[in-house]
Amino acid sequence: MTTSASSPTPASGPAPMPTLLVLDAEPLPRLGRLTGRARVEHTDAATLAERLPHADVLLVWDFTSHAVREAWPGGGPRPRWVHTASAGVDHLMCPELAGSDTVVTNARGVFDRPIAEYVAALVLAMAKDLPATLRLQGERTWLHRESMRVAGTRACVVGSGPIGRAIASTLEALGVTTALVGRTARPGVHGTGELDRLLAGADWVVAAAPLTDDTRGMFDARRFGLMRPSARFVNIGRGPLVVEDDLVEALTSRRIAGAALDVLNHEPLAPDSALWAVPGLIVSPHMSGDTIGWRDELGAQFVELFESWLAGGPLANVVDKKRGYVPGH
Repeated sequence: MTTSASSPTPASGPAPMPTLLVLDAEPLPRLGRLTGRARVEHTDAATLAERLPHADVLLVWDFTSHAVREAWPGGGPRPRWVHTASAGVDHLMCPELAGSDTVVTNARGVFDRPIAEYVAALVLAMAKDLPATLRLQGERTWLHRESMRVAGTRACVVGSGPIGRAIASTLEALGVTTALVGRTARPGVHGTGELDRLLAGADWVVAAAPLTDDTRGMFDARRFGLMRPSARFVNIGRGPLVVEDDLVEALTSRRIAGAALDVLNHEPLAPDSALWAVPGLIVSPHMSGDTIGWRDELGAQFVELFESWLAGGPLANVVDKKRGYVPGH
């Protein structure tokens, strides 16, 4: 989706240099191409509220922070455009931002293939019992087992955006029959009304949906109860998609065979969290989309968007602020 945020072009005279405010995280983005074309300023959560009124554009480089959601409701002007270096936007949306004229864009397109590869790796690891193999190797134990064939199994991928579609195509390349579930039914995509039926027939269930009021807690005791005892569950979407206590119960009671969480309700996961020791659960530190060079890709994507905005052109990756994601997929 493309649209235009108000670009900095006055009726006459030279265009003023716009102010780009960056909510920092280390390492900082590489914005050298914008030298002399934007006044780049940096902020942290503590000073964001006082600096927002003076910015034309806000780059949310620290996409783990909730500072935007907390600072936005204050008084004074607000940036005309906000870009977050992440696929999800739940960390920054608040009613005041959702109801404003500010355009919000995201990093759609950067994480699709890496996350799909990560999901495929988890599927293969669970099917081939690699966690046990590594554990047994550490124990110097030779224990022959049989493993599961992936080709011919069925997957239900919940979330029909670019990430969900990339996951589906990657799993299909492994011979997995995949059903893609989205908010509404359309060619190649099942609607949420079919989700329960698809869960009941799936060997693999992958959560790749955005976090919205409709999807929060969608994987609960009832939904885990619909799955096969041999099914495995993977969440690479957002932690609050899952009622974690219900997942733990499903695993410990063996109602499902295994799960993998790359996103959690509280990150980082505390060292004393019970999730570390749940049988059949693989926990990873929100890294499924983070391949070598990913930050440079995020920075380059933003610079291209900024250059288009400076030239008065349309912006890609525009988020529907009411829905919480980029529509049209």
